[in-house]
Amino acid sequence: MTATTARTSSTARLRGRAPLPLAYAWAAAILGGAILPFAFQPFDWWFLVVPAVALALVSLRGRSLPSAFWLGFVTGAVFFLLHIQWITVYLGAVPLVALTAWMAVWWGLGGIALALAWRWGEPRMQGALGAFLGMPALLGAVWTLRESLSSSVPWGGFAWGRLAHTQASSPLADTTSWVGFAGLTFVLAALSALLAQLVLQHRRMARRRLTIAAAALIAVVAIPAFPVEATGSIRVGAVQGASEAGLLAPYTRGEILQEHVDATRLLAGEELDLLVWPENAAEFYADEDPATMAALDLVASTFDAPLVVGSVTRDGEDTYNALLQVEPGEGAVAEYRKRHPVPFAEYLPERWLFAPILDALGFLELIPRDFSVDPSSANAFDVAGTTAGVAICFDIIDDHLAREMVSEHGAEIILAPTNNADFGRGSAENVQQLAIAQLRAVEAGRALVNISTVGTSAMVLPDGTVLDRLPQYEPGAMLEELPLSTTVTPGIRLGAWIDAALCIGAVLALAGLALAGRADRHRNDRRRADA
Repeated sequence: MTATTARTSSTARLRGRAPLPLAYAWAAAILGGAILPFAFQPFDWWFLVVPAVALALVSLRGRSLPSAFWLGFVTGAVFFLLHIQWITVYLGAVPLVALTAWMAVWWGLGGIALALAWRWGEPRMQGALGAFLGMPALLGAVWTLRESLSSSVPWGGFAWGRLAHTQASSPLADTTSWVGFAGLTFVLAALSALLAQLVLQHRRMARRRLTIAAAALIAVVAIPAFPVEATGSIRVGAVQGASEAGLLAPYTRGEILQEHVDATRLLAGEELDLLVWPENAAEFYADEDPATMAALDLVASTFDAPLVVGSVTRDGEDTYNALLQVEPGEGAVAEYRKRHPVPFAEYLPERWLFAPILDALGFLELIPRDFSVDPSSANAFDVAGTTAGVAICFDIIDDHLAREMVSEHGAEIILAPTNNADFGRGSAENVQQLAIAQLRAVEAGRALVNISTVGTSAMVLPDGTVLDRLPQYEPGAMLEELPLSTTVTPGIRLGAWIDAALCIGAVLALAGLALAGRADRHRNDRRRADA
């Protein structure tokens, strides 16, 4: 090869590796954030998650750390402004802007980590194996690290909008039963990084790149769900009262209770093993009110079946968002107290700091009390001859609670009562939450009952299939024979370890690449000094 040819070849390789011009990087960051919401419900174009994340990743390649922060920030801001706009229905723009800004900061920090992954990893991963396996794995792990942190820190984090949540109806949903939510996010982020690399490495042979793309796609789509063995079945009824049970909704005491009693009449004459009502269906302090308990006992006795129902309860000065297990003729025999209350909604963290701010903005009255957390409250009921895992509303997004109900308590079915009345008619929040519940059913290999005051209520099979579904804001009831199982999937058994391994692996990989790069620079400095 002549010197001229060598210089031309080198220039071509450098051109192929050159970062996007800054203006194009900004366009890619904004476009990625704008496309990503369409991968979620209510659109459910789940395949868009890959190009959306690929655009976000490419925008960070070759960027300085300040630029990387702001590019990541903008991607996250655009995404959340579109994805959680339902928060404005009753509460206005301030909560949307505040939550979006906080999550965008996380995405900005993630942008810095991803930019460093590009900077330190790409020079060492020039071969086909490094470019198409090493870099996607590194970028996927770093993305998962950021997502895992923002989903848990601080105050339990905000896990809404995880990449995994896009896949409830896709062929990749089965992967969750093997690797959990964090593992599925890693797969999606790595696939996105692979797409970015296939485009960036356009100088390589097209046939090789197409072969790699096809092999990766087949590998992830072909993964079957972990086999789950049914050990029996249970006939479950679930009731949606279509109650205006939101924070700001005007209602008289007993109205929500009565609406669920009325809707339960749709099941009159049916035989069932278990009846489930939504979160807050029994209103406040049901266990302290003889009239309310009499009404609940009458419902349970009518069907000769236990009733699981939501109510606010209290113990001394502590107030809980709770589920009660009401047995015919016995009253409330068990109580689960919500373990993952939502910060700035069900309680105000660091009230000494935030109360004056929210008071000045006129929002303090929306959080008049702080729901307490009872860490000892077991999230499972021994009911109707089986063990039912229970999750109240946002509990369903908590990976730890899902693992606990199955691994520690032996849940054979999952009950997920919820109250979505704060998010408006036709709200995307309702169907986004249902998608999370579907994916949770697949991860756990359990049938799941998602029952809401206003919808979207559904009964879900262990493979994520919606067996029955009620429209929003209409009273209704469902009755289905649902399978039980004691199988513990790898997604449940190993999910926490997989999450930790990906996060620790990302940190160690970045640290190792940084040290290797520093060692290389020191060697080069010595060579120049010797020369």
